[in-house]
Amino acid sequence: MKSLIRLLAVMRKELRQLGRDRITFAMIVGIPIGQILLFGYAINTDVRNLSAAVADQANTHLSREFVSNLRHTQVLKIGQPAESPEELEALLRRGKISVGVHIPHDFDRRVLDSRPDAHLLVDGADPTILGVANQLVAMPIAFDTWTVAQPTQRGLEVRPYYNPERRTAVNIVPGLIGVILTLTMMLFTAVAIVRERERGNLELLINTPVSNTQLMVGKVVPYIGIGLIQLALIIGVGKLLFNVPIRGSVLDLYLAALAFIAANLALGLFISTVAKTQFQAMQVTFFILLPSILLSGFIFPFAGMPIVAQYLGEVLPITHFIRLTRGIMLREASLAELSNELWILLGFTIVAMTGAVMRFSRRLD
Repeated sequence: MKSLIRLLAVMRKELRQLGRDRITFAMIVGIPIGQILLFGYAINTDVRNLSAAVADQANTHLSREFVSNLRHTQVLKIGQPAESPEELEALLRRGKISVGVHIPHDFDRRVLDSRPDAHLLVDGADPTILGVANQLVAMPIAFDTWTVAQPTQRGLEVRPYYNPERRTAVNIVPGLIGVILTLTMMLFTAVAIVRERERGNLELLINTPVSNTQLMVGKVVPYIGIGLIQLALIIGVGKLLFNVPIRGSVLDLYLAALAFIAANLALGLFISTVAKTQFQAMQVTFFILLPSILLSGFIFPFAGMPIVAQYLGEVLPITHFIRLTRGIMLREASLAELSNELWILLGFTIVAMTGAVMRFSRRLD
């Protein structure tokens, strides 16, 4: 009987402790709800609304009807028109579109002769997008006077760019750089302040003339070199074992990685000012990691996700870094062409670092 009473006392104490530990209690509720929402709602394998542009050089009734029918498939979300195939290729290289539709001058004649009447220029770096484009070819498209139902009859030609061999590693490795750096960089700094507090070193730092900003920056800078070393390791292994190309500038890739590493370190530092223990800091880190993997375009095409999921994905630094790595490594895009993603990462770093400095208290409590 006494053993049971002692057992109940320990259980009651643990429940009270959980009640006072707000972060852990939030994780108990947040993790299952978050995963249900991510896997059940945000992740959609039926890809729709891929960003696309059309270069309609025929500009006839039939070509315009063809473009209208493509819109009705809901597979492509056709934006601004392009003037030429070269402009479509430039948009692909910059990551502005996933699919380009080129309709040649003699489109009507080609349809009548059952020749390839239009071309799909596809960002083949993502095999999923290429697979969707091939499915689009197989869809019947009805015109006013006839229906062409078979892909061999319609002759819609798919031209995959950047990964004609359709190797999955070519798409995965550039995104995996972001996942690995997100985990390690954020985790390193997420426990930084908490570890100092638990070991009793924070009191020593408080008694020094070091300012909040100097302390925060000093915690971040050493890990930047570690992140760049990890980048070199991942690139080296990817090239050696999987023959993943680096078509763009290596310097551009490292500059993009530098901005991304800084963003994750700043976020981790902000987490360390919120968490009270190292365990809580790790909990929050992994809670952020799952959406970073699923909502960034690493696994599923970003344009195919629901709008709400896209809004959430845009907040995550890894989303913009994956666009940078795939653009530089696979599409040979320059950092200037992808500068918008770089500015977003820099802005995120400033906001997260400012938040960390403001939250940090020079008091032990």
